[in-house]
Amino acid sequence: MSITVLALVAAAAVHRLEATPSTVAVGYYWAAAAPVLRIPSGDIIDVDTLLTNSPTGLAKAGVPDNKIQQSLKDIEAQVTGERKGPGGHILTGPVYVEGAQPGDVLEVKILSISLPLDYGYNGCKGYLPQNCEADAPFKILTLDRTHMSAEFLPGIVIPLHPFFGSMGVAPPPESGRVSSNPPGRHAGNLDNRELTAGSTLYIPVFAPGALFEIGDGHAAQGDGEVDQTAIETSLRGRLQLTVRKDMKLTWPRAETPTDYISMATDPDLAVATQGAIQEMIDFLVAQKKLSRHQAYRLVSVAGNVAVTQLVDKPNLGVHVRLPKSIFKGR
Repeated sequence: MSITVLALVAAAAVHRLEATPSTVAVGYYWAAAAPVLRIPSGDIIDVDTLLTNSPTGLAKAGVPDNKIQQSLKDIEAQVTGERKGPGGHILTGPVYVEGAQPGDVLEVKILSISLPLDYGYNGCKGYLPQNCEADAPFKILTLDRTHMSAEFLPGIVIPLHPFFGSMGVAPPPESGRVSSNPPGRHAGNLDNRELTAGSTLYIPVFAPGALFEIGDGHAAQGDGEVDQTAIETSLRGRLQLTVRKDMKLTWPRAETPTDYISMATDPDLAVATQGAIQEMIDFLVAQKKLSRHQAYRLVSVAGNVAVTQLVDKPNLGVHVRLPKSIFKGR
């Protein structure tokens, strides 16, 4: 971060937001949802998120009862009926960011992510479920938080790069209560493994206050998330939420310390791919002052097109990464 950005972060107030039955939205993003926290633009939330599973499912997979978070047990017991669905994710929020209005952009700066649990799980469904063993329990993986790794099988070690699979805002009011499962223009369940600590996500705003929600913690994931789960776990993070009235976006965008990232989703993978590429071209035209001809060529010779996820039906996700290092003083 630059000295100016560090100073702005240091000056921001921090708001602690724990995951409790009264501070979560289970399975939805919704413009009519009541905020659980209101903050000024530029402030920081220190937020807990819970893995997307039940105490019963974790116990069946072999997790001892004393390692199953009490907050998860409380939410499972108390958030029932009409308070749940239509999706399945436990999302902390919504957070109302003062000054955010439709047409603005919410800047989500991910300052830090930590692992409160020493385990995560992986299921088996997704894109090619015929490869799964029938009735197999969730696979529990021990998270080595000292070396930031997890042994998948003897001799197979996975490096941990924790990120929040779902970060989003309320969709347009006319959309109603939208499932947390598929991503969209409001972001949501992007499952983009590039969005680790040090990254920034930019989301178009559709409702007053933006109504930001976060959850679906992952300790590690591959592009595509092909069996429908990563190493799913609970996370704690610090995120700075800032209203950007100087930006206009159609789709969410992001940047990491090393890359610019565009994204799009659609039930048709080809349409999602076209959208993500076009978003990168539009970014290069607007921000780097290239012609569309030049921008399209640049994405071909230096960009990296990746399938973000194949399993969050109905929408499939694609993103494009373009290295910042190629811009030498431009």
